[in-house]
Amino acid sequence: MTPCKLPTMSMDISITLSDSDLALFVDGMKSARKKVDNLDAVSIVGAARKLLEDTRCKELPDFVATRLKHLETMIAMVEDAGFGLPAADRDNVLAALTYFASPDGLVPDSVPVLGLLDDAIMIELCALELKHEIEAYNDFRKWRENEASRRSLNTAELMLTRVDWAEARRAETIERMHRHREESYVSGTWAPVLFKVR
Repeated sequence: MTPCKLPTMSMDISITLSDSDLALFVDGMKSARKKVDNLDAVSIVGAARKLLEDTRCKELPDFVATRLKHLETMIAMVEDAGFGLPAADRDNVLAALTYFASPDGLVPDSVPVLGLLDDAIMIELCALELKHEIEAYNDFRKWRENEASRRSLNTAELMLTRVDWAEARRAETIERMHRHREESYVSGTWAPVLFKVR
């Protein structure tokens, strides 16, 4: 009997998780939290970082590798003093990271190919739950990198905070509002009716 020949092209596989499937992951998260309930933030982040280090030199399926980038972002978000995540939000991110501090997941990581599938799914669920925090953090990092580049500094040397970022965003928004108003006056497409000065 000849072994089956696997295709060399990429293949899309879609997995739909039902409510009961998701409940399994929620239960797994709760179980992980109980097992690591006594760990502090440094230990939780360290365990999540260890998962990244353990997988760094391995050949991983793309669906796992792309999700591990979300995990890197969550770790950075907790550790970034400049972003200064508020305590309640920081606790939410740490709660998401507890799954990776637990010694055993739903599928043992040692199982080839599938061992990290539960981790990838859990990361995806956490990323969905923390979507707004992750988007804000990515925006903050991009802004900080642009500011560092504009000032010809290394990002690590630039001590900018979330407050600086929020103020820059506020100023940008007001400038954009004024620019749009000026453009509409110039093009003649809009004339103020309510606010005429006599």
